[in-house]
Amino acid sequence: MEKPKQIQIQKANPSLKAYSAADYLNFIIPSIIGVFLFMVPITVDGGMTIPVALLAGELREILAEIIPYLATVFMGVAAIGSIIAKAIEPRNPVLKTLFSVNWFWLAVRLIGFILAIMTLFQWGSEAIYSGNTGGLVLDLIVSLFTIFLFAGLFLPLLLDFGLLEFVGTLLIKVMRPVFKLPGRSSIDVLASWVGDGTIGVVLTDKQYQDGFYTKREAAIIGTTFSVVSITFSITVLETVGLEHLFGPYYLTIVIAGLVAALIMPRIWPLSKKPDTTYEKAVQQPDEEIPADVNLVNWGLAQAANKASKTKNYGAVISSGFKNVLDMWIGVIPVVMAFGTIALIVAEYTDFFVVLGKPIEPILAFMQVPEASEAAQTVLIGFADMFLPSILASEMIESSMTLFIIAALSVTQLIYMSEVGGLLMGSKIPVNFLDLVVIFLLRTIITLPVIVIAAHIIF
Repeated sequence: MEKPKQIQIQKANPSLKAYSAADYLNFIIPSIIGVFLFMVPITVDGGMTIPVALLAGELREILAEIIPYLATVFMGVAAIGSIIAKAIEPRNPVLKTLFSVNWFWLAVRLIGFILAIMTLFQWGSEAIYSGNTGGLVLDLIVSLFTIFLFAGLFLPLLLDFGLLEFVGTLLIKVMRPVFKLPGRSSIDVLASWVGDGTIGVVLTDKQYQDGFYTKREAAIIGTTFSVVSITFSITVLETVGLEHLFGPYYLTIVIAGLVAALIMPRIWPLSKKPDTTYEKAVQQPDEEIPADVNLVNWGLAQAANKASKTKNYGAVISSGFKNVLDMWIGVIPVVMAFGTIALIVAEYTDFFVVLGKPIEPILAFMQVPEASEAAQTVLIGFADMFLPSILASEMIESSMTLFIIAALSVTQLIYMSEVGGLLMGSKIPVNFLDLVVIFLLRTIITLPVIVIAAHIIF
């Protein structure tokens, strides 16, 4: 493998006077726009969302009939392009990044494309294309397709103009000791929790490929903080008919999520990930702060230093389009393949029901009503986070148990129909076994917290 060129990276000058007013404006204006697009909740038609998701939703409505075909075409391009790249190694670096994959990921892209074709045209077995399996995943991909478009185009506003450097400097003394992460990761965390978990995965993957995170840090952020959005959490709660309890529900999710975030980075498998950067990246300078420099001043200097190097807006726009192509070609087929297969297993076999049997006595010990029915839903969330709430709403009457299942399905975080598939399709160094273990560990850690909260609320 070709090693990245070693280059000298210029660090920020601690003197604020070293940078011009234009440099500071180049930091402030794009960063404010980026924060607004990705992190500021807005109310639309009585519901909460963020501007990027709103834009994606509007485009999705306009192109509702076309997007499934477009997404399938891109999956075909991914599969066929990867086959051609195996025969003829592309020299163009962009094409090489998009299509040069190993045999395993080539197979995944082919499977994703075949499943998309069968689902789109309803060919073959209904088990593949039904609304509970391939049809559900293709609907999710329709949402991802437009989210990826706007997230990819606007990500440079968060990445390239100094916002991460400024916020990272201010929060380094919190993120490092508490979560074992660099300060700049706080933006990823906020983008996931306030905005959308898929955006958090995309942002983390980009930062990892650019050399800002080590393998361990990228794995921790991607599998610990890529929580579904507030809006999606409301939808889960509405599914079980408890939307009037959103306040205590989301507070419970936040507390359980923070407990998991404190523990998960300190135990296997995340603790054993190497502290080395992505092989094709040039490692970026660490976040050491000079002892004699004011923290805010140093953060501003870091931001201005970054902004002073981002003057070619054409290159920024080009980078945005490359982000979009990378997600459309590299991620969507993986979500289709793994998501559909996981849902087929969940829908047409007793695999997850059998797995849930050992959990029944644990739930009974915790005095969870209808423990037998609840146990069937606990592990099925690995396939899709909506499944537990859908199943629970059909067979469980206890509001307390419904509350526990709805909260747990969010704090488990890893589900193959979306976040799990995204992680597998990204460069973030986690494999399928890692995701299984992390899902189980998050279940073990957050379930007691949620049950205690439920006993207090009910």
